[in-house]
Amino acid sequence: MKVHFIAIGGSAMHNLAIALSRKGVEVTGSDDEIFEPSKSRLEKQGILPEFVGWNAKHIDHTIDAVILGMHAREDNPELLLAKEMAIPIYSYPEYLYEQSKSKKRIVIGGSHGKTTITSMLLHVCKKQELNVDYMVGAQLEGYDCMVKLTEESEYMILEGDEYLSSPIDRRPKFHLYQPHVALISGIAWDHINVFPTFENYVNQFDIFCSVIEANGSLIYNDEDQEVKAIAEKYEEGLNIQPYGVPEFEVKKNGTIVVYNQHRYPLEIFGSHNLQNMMGAMHLAGHLGIDHETFLASMSDFTGAGKRLQKVVENESFVMFKDFAHSPSKLKATTKAVKEQYGTRMVIACMELHTFSSLRKDFLPFYKGCMESADHALVYYSPEVVAHKKLEKLSIHDVQEAFGGNVFVKNTTEDVLSFIRTLKNENTVLLMMSSGNFDGIDYEALGAELSV
Repeated sequence: MKVHFIAIGGSAMHNLAIALSRKGVEVTGSDDEIFEPSKSRLEKQGILPEFVGWNAKHIDHTIDAVILGMHAREDNPELLLAKEMAIPIYSYPEYLYEQSKSKKRIVIGGSHGKTTITSMLLHVCKKQELNVDYMVGAQLEGYDCMVKLTEESEYMILEGDEYLSSPIDRRPKFHLYQPHVALISGIAWDHINVFPTFENYVNQFDIFCSVIEANGSLIYNDEDQEVKAIAEKYEEGLNIQPYGVPEFEVKKNGTIVVYNQHRYPLEIFGSHNLQNMMGAMHLAGHLGIDHETFLASMSDFTGAGKRLQKVVENESFVMFKDFAHSPSKLKATTKAVKEQYGTRMVIACMELHTFSSLRKDFLPFYKGCMESADHALVYYSPEVVAHKKLEKLSIHDVQEAFGGNVFVKNTTEDVLSFIRTLKNENTVLLMMSSGNFDGIDYEALGAELSV
C-alpha cells in the first residue's frame, strides 16, 4: 500500500502520515511549507519530503491513494494529475473513516470542549489499559502522535471538527465519520467565513446527528439550549443521554466532585471543565468503563494541551495559558479561573487572532465575556488584520464591542507593560490565544513574574 499526502505538513495531516507509516503503509508527501514541530516529527519517522514545493512527478501509478489537505489549492499540480490518472483522492476525515469502517466509532463534536473531552476519555482508557484507536486535533502531553491506527482495536475515538474537509470537499469533517456514539458539547457560532449565519452553523450539528448510525447514541449537553433542541429531535431514532455540571466543591488545588454519594478529588477545576468531564464519563460507558471507575481514574488528569495549562505557580502568583479565542470559550475560561481563585486578583489577557475574531461584524458577540476578570485586556495586531484582508479595526471598535472596563492594546510591549504594572503579591494571570501575542514567551514571562 502506498499513500501520497498533498500538504503533509499540516498539524492534522502529518499526524495521520506518521500513523499510517507506523502501520506499515509506504508514505510519501509534499508541501510548499513545513514548520515545526511537523518537520522534526516527519523527519524522525523518515517521511519528510526531500524538498519543499509541489511537483507533479510525485504522482504515478504506484500510488494507491492520495490524501488532500486543506492547505492545498484546487489547482494544485499534483491534485490535477491524480484526478487525471483516476487515483482515489480522500480528504483527511474520509480516510479516517475508511480506516475505521469495521470499528465502533465514537465522535466528539461541539464548538468548544472537543479536545478536552477527547483527552479525558483517552486518559481513562490509558489508565484502564483499554486499546483504542484515535484522532485528536491538538498535541497532548504524553503522546508523540495524535493519530493511532491499528488492526486490533475495536474502537475509534475521533475529535469531530466542523470545519471543511478539503479544498474539493466542502462538507464539515464531522459529517463524514458516521458515528455509533456521538457527543455534542455546545454550539456557539464559529468559522463565520464558512458558515455565514448562525442558523447555517447550527444546521451543521443537526446534519451531524442525522448521520449517526441507526439505533446509535447521542450524548449531549442539556445546559446548552441549541444542543438540547437538536438532541430532542432525535429522541425516537437514537438513544439520547443528557449531561450537565455535577455537584462539586472548590478546594485549594482542584475540585471535589460528588456523584452517587461518593466524593472524587480532582486536579481540574471550573464548571465548564467538570461539565466536559461528565460528557466524557458517559462516552466511557460505551467502552465498558463504569462511572465510578471513570471518575476515580480522573484523579490525576491535569488538562488537555494548551487548555488552562499552568505555566508557573507559587504562593503568591499563578499563570495559565489557554487556547480560548471564541466568545464562549473566553467566557467559560475566565469564569473558571475566577471561581477557583476568588480571593486573588485575576488578570485576563486575550488575543484576537482568528479570522472570525478579527471581523468587525463578529466583535459584538464578545460583549461581557471577560466580566469575571478583575482586570481584562484585549490585544490585536493591525498587521494581522491587514494580512487577512479584513476591514481595519480601531481600539475604539474593540473596546466598544467587549464593553465593561476592558483595555485594548495593539503592541506586544503594551501588553507586557499592562501585566507588569498590575501584578501584585496575590495574582492569577490568564493568557488566552491561539497565537502568542506576537512574540510573548510564556515560560520566560512566568519565570520573571514569579520571582
